[in-house]
Amino acid sequence: MATAVPVPALAPDGVREWARRVAALSPVLLVIALLLVPGGGGAEGGTGGTGTVADAASGLLVLICLVRVLRGGARPLTRTAAVVLGLPVLGICLAAITSNDPAASLPGVARYVQIFVLVPAAVLLTVRDRRDFAVVAWGLVGLALVQGAVGVAQYLTGTGASYMGEDIRAVGTFGPTDVMGMATVVSYGLVVVTGIALGSGPGRTRTAAMVCAGLLFVPLVLSFSRGAWIATVLACGAQLLLSGPRRAALVALAAGALGVVLVGGLGIGSEMVKERAASITQVTAAPDQSVTDRYTMWAAAGRMWASEPVTGVGLKGFPQYRDSNASLALSSGSDTAGAGAAFARQPLLSPHNMYLLVLSEQGLLGLLALVGSWLALLVGALRRHRLGADCALVATGLLGWQLIDFFYADIGGPSTVLMSVVLGLAAWWALGEVRRA
Repeated sequence: MATAVPVPALAPDGVREWARRVAALSPVLLVIALLLVPGGGGAEGGTGGTGTVADAASGLLVLICLVRVLRGGARPLTRTAAVVLGLPVLGICLAAITSNDPAASLPGVARYVQIFVLVPAAVLLTVRDRRDFAVVAWGLVGLALVQGAVGVAQYLTGTGASYMGEDIRAVGTFGPTDVMGMATVVSYGLVVVTGIALGSGPGRTRTAAMVCAGLLFVPLVLSFSRGAWIATVLACGAQLLLSGPRRAALVALAAGALGVVLVGGLGIGSEMVKERAASITQVTAAPDQSVTDRYTMWAAAGRMWASEPVTGVGLKGFPQYRDSNASLALSSGSDTAGAGAAFARQPLLSPHNMYLLVLSEQGLLGLLALVGSWLALLVGALRRHRLGADCALVATGLLGWQLIDFFYADIGGPSTVLMSVVLGLAAWWALGEVRRA
């Protein structure tokens, strides 16, 4: 059972103490670090496998955690934690059994169980207290800073992914086939440092967090990812409100001023950023082809669910049933190029909406099981706000960001495994034994 001891805010400990904790947390940190390895598969949507080294490391994490549990001989999870984390298995297995092709659904079963059950549970059991939480949280920030630095360099040197005819889109080491990868990682880091800055007292920790927030703002803008922008603004806004209305107003003004200086004053992608931001309000009046494709796939997912409302068409079934349910407005795929890759046509294999993907492939039962698990984590994290503002703001911010982003994205691509680490970190705060700091 995960335990915790009363400690100060998310501040770095002594070097020796940190070294011991890093060693104990090395299986989790290895998953994070290996996301720096370039390439590693395309952004195949839905339950598509990626076969990355980070995925292999996540399997090693689960194996190590299992060995520790067996050697310890104690019940690994509380009853509540077991129910909340195990709930998605119900919809996953039922959708696979009732699928028209159960054999084809098996890879989807493995992927969903890996991302939403096994890895989060392993992270929960590996994190022991607030200081462990801090090590993993700062590990996410470190990954975000490195990926963000690569992304900014891509924009400045014209070596990024293709965007509006220029190779300037910041994608980090994920490549043009996973343009959301760097945006997701940077968003996680920005949400983490926002929670630390708002929940920590004056000192070096808050200062470091604020500096990191300013650094991460730039690559997030240069990712040109509308979904990541929206999710980050709303998640950080929720963190601000939880920290107090007066502080929320002051920080919002400071963030707005920073945006004006970086985008307006320094001209960081100013024209393209303005056009990209303006396109958010044009999704119904004059949508571009990417938005049209997304609406078309959303409608197709709805028709699949209408045909099998209880259990869906089966895991990995969306690509198979897409064409028979989509209108002629759907294009053959999206163009990808740049960042060291040749021009390619990326097939549209998912609706780019996690809720609609689950609804179409797992039906209403699967959606209720999966979303019920996530909402239970969010409620648990919010209820523990009084036990420590720093951890609470980080956990609720990460969960909030993910739940919002799922309206514009789904699982798929090398960065997906990091989502499972984030869910595990939030699960420790929501379900583990935490005492008041």
